[in-house]
Amino acid sequence: MYLENGTLVSQLRNEYGVVVARTPALRSECGRLRHQVFCMETGIFRPGVSDQESDEFDEHAHHVLLIHRQSGAAIGTTRIIPSSQKLVPDRFPMTRAFPPGILRKLPQRSIGEISRFAISRERRVACGASMMARLGLMRGLVRLSGELGLTHWCAIMEPKLVRLFQASGVDFKQLGPAVEYFGWRQPVWADINLLSVQLRASNRQIWNYVTQDGTFWNEPTRQSMPESA
Repeated sequence: MYLENGTLVSQLRNEYGVVVARTPALRSECGRLRHQVFCMETGIFRPGVSDQESDEFDEHAHHVLLIHRQSGAAIGTTRIIPSSQKLVPDRFPMTRAFPPGILRKLPQRSIGEISRFAISRERRVACGASMMARLGLMRGLVRLSGELGLTHWCAIMEPKLVRLFQASGVDFKQLGPAVEYFGWRQPVWADINLLSVQLRASNRQIWNYVTQDGTFWNEPTRQSMPESA
């Protein structure tokens, strides 16, 4: 397979940079790209008075940008919202679409919700971004999860995106039935350690890229927490 020979992974390493948006300027770039994708390209949200798309969860979130090196254009962005004393899983964004308690079987102190996963159609075409662009954002999420001490992810995704990740060896599990929430969305979860083990066994090239050769996620030292009662 084309993925297995590492060609696309090499292209992704060479042509795109993955940046954790730690500064106000970079976080503003995330907001502008989200506005481009969710307000202008897909129309999921109505445009506001500014060029920023944001919500009340951004202050709790950690953000990632995928940058096209040659042009400097931001191609994609996503965020992860970790559980904390101020924000428990039952108050994550995705719980607005589901009954209370959908996340209670997952570790309450080490779970993070992935959301606002966006790759610009317009900028992707202009910069020639490949189908592997989503793995660039996944690399950023793995890095942040290691830094934050997370063990599990949850998300509400388009079924097509879930399938695309699965085709690349990133296997999210269904958490419940799909619901209508800005289009049909599937609630999913992943044990990050198990995902890393499975990805390393199925596609070492992608695992090397997503984990930075194990630097971002060291499996022997990352043990998943037991499920809460």
